[in-house]
Amino acid sequence: MNDMTPDMMETLGAAAKSASTVLASATAAQKTDALNAAADAVWAARAEIIAANAKDMDFGREKGLSPAMLDRLMLDEDRIRGICDGLRSVAAQDDPIGAITEEWTRSTGLHIQRVRTPIGVIGVIYESRPNVTADAGALCLKSGNAVILRGGSESFHSSTAIHACLVAGLKSAGLPEAAIQLVPTRDRAAVTAMLQATDYIDVIVPRGGKGLVGLVQREARVPVFSHLEGICHIYVDASADLAKTRAVVLNAKTRRTGICGSAECLLIDQAFWDAHGDILIRDLLDAGVEVRAAGDAAITGTKPAQADDFGHEFLDMIIAAKIVDGVDAAVAHIRDFGSNHTDAIMAEDDANAATFFNSLDSAILMRNASTQFADGAEFGMGAEIGIATGKLHARGPVGAVQLTSFKYLVTGDGTIRA
Repeated sequence: MNDMTPDMMETLGAAAKSASTVLASATAAQKTDALNAAADAVWAARAEIIAANAKDMDFGREKGLSPAMLDRLMLDEDRIRGICDGLRSVAAQDDPIGAITEEWTRSTGLHIQRVRTPIGVIGVIYESRPNVTADAGALCLKSGNAVILRGGSESFHSSTAIHACLVAGLKSAGLPEAAIQLVPTRDRAAVTAMLQATDYIDVIVPRGGKGLVGLVQREARVPVFSHLEGICHIYVDASADLAKTRAVVLNAKTRRTGICGSAECLLIDQAFWDAHGDILIRDLLDAGVEVRAAGDAAITGTKPAQADDFGHEFLDMIIAAKIVDGVDAAVAHIRDFGSNHTDAIMAEDDANAATFFNSLDSAILMRNASTQFADGAEFGMGAEIGIATGKLHARGPVGAVQLTSFKYLVTGDGTIRA
């Protein structure tokens, strides 16, 4: 199909709604079997998936994607193994549906339980990374939700090949194929159609750049779990251990520059700079990072920072840098320029670390650790559907538990209210 017609959205939505009623009562064993079978299918089809990904890589090069964005898009056997491991990890988790999160008895004799339930139908709109197809499909299935996936145009062939494996897993476990659907077109009208599908979709999860998230927030009539851009900061406190800090700063910027947990701004305490000089900037330059520096951090080899370099998500081998006067100044800078995603402090001083943690309201705050750990799998969730930067319902890595709602089960014994 080449055009996203209203009829197509009606078809996808109605099928998802129907599938969601089946999933709500699916057994934990069925969901586990479906995910393990999907992992088997992905591994068996790895040659076909890599061939499909080659088409996407060619498309991305023709579009002029940056090396970092092409890296986000690329699949090889190791990354496909990672997709399989993610599917199996989600499969192995406890089923969240039906879990009693609170339980109490009132003086009236009523016994009340709060129990996890599926949300219903999730719409996921994402860019570039084809592994999100597997991650989002797996997490929605584990949490008893049907899902409609709309991947980026760059990853169309890869996502289609991975989706076929997820469907194979569903079929093998006797679950409806419509439990995980992929919009079968690159047509941008698909996004608009999903954002307006209030009759069918219960929540939208956007996973992508500022443009995509902004579009969703402006136009969505369906509730949204916001996954805003990752403007991640590392503040190096006066008390920071030099060896730890050198390793963490390099890893946070260079391990994978195209992910939302990549560090985009380095803040160095004046006292640390006075003690150790420009060693952190030199490390970054030696690693091939373009450093856009302000003030005294603008040493030979750096580029002068422009106003819009702070608060910018580069997703590339580029980082902004400046020197600040203590933890309070670092906090003030992050409040002005951060995106409430992930921010880190390198510090041995407990009081300064506590000030950093207590003064900022980012979804993830780290101490003496790389921002590249801002990832659901690294948090033990198996995978993630995104990093939610809002404050309602879900926050931080969104795994299967975060894709649930709840209901109250109230039991009496002929109990009446006075």
